[in-house]
Amino acid sequence: MSFIAWIVLGLIAGFIASKLVNKSGEGLLLDIVLGIVGAVVGGWLFNTFGMPGVSGLNLYSLLVAVVGAAIFLIVYHFLRRTA
Repeated sequence: MSFIAWIVLGLIAGFIASKLVNKSGEGLLLDIVLGIVGAVVGGWLFNTFGMPGVSGLNLYSLLVAVVGAAIFLIVYHFLRRTA
């Protein structure tokens, strides 16, 4: 996947995950970063359980990225709250 596609996927996934987890976005830059990291985390988790990970800019990859970003965002908020 191209760098631009990762940014677009990350922005969309981070935005959706932020809205699902805490009802407000974390800011444009942090949404992109959380979405990209979430795509990587989601791809790794899905591969671990025998399903394909992020495969391009499509709905399945967006679902994988949103799941990963939501998990990453929950951990992020937990660590930020305890620090």
